[in-house]
Amino acid sequence: MNLILWRHAEAEPGTPDLARNLTGKGKRQASAMAAWLTPFLPKGARILVSPANRTRQTADALGLSYELCKEVAPDADAQGILHACGWPGADESDDTVVVVGHQPALGQTAALLMTQSAAEWSMKKGAVWWLSNRVKEGAFEVIIKAAMSPDLLRVK
Repeated sequence: MNLILWRHAEAEPGTPDLARNLTGKGKRQASAMAAWLTPFLPKGARILVSPANRTRQTADALGLSYELCKEVAPDADAQGILHACGWPGADESDDTVVVVGHQPALGQTAALLMTQSAAEWSMKKGAVWWLSNRVKEGAFEVIIKAAMSPDLLRVK
């Protein structure tokens, strides 16, 4: 299974939290990341998006349909995200799930998958972490396929 964790792009401050929109820079970050990610996404990738405006606007940059998912909302936790995704999926599965969500849950999810323990990993706004799983020599492994930040895409 492929699990792509995408933190929402830069958002305006304010309340209520779920109504916050992307800034101009955030819109550029989302667009650049979507342009980088789109060629790698398989047809039929499942996209789970927090109900917050800023995550929906980030996901809109892909131009693909998605599911609003309360399990990836701002108050999400790693176990809830993994359950919503169906991680680890079937053996040898090529399923791909994209989660457009928030910190700290996305960083916690990556830490849990990579180290099998809880940790607070930081993830930049607009960044993507692409994880995958496999069985190698009889052992289950989680691997990092890609990690991309808007900074590396030269978004200003």
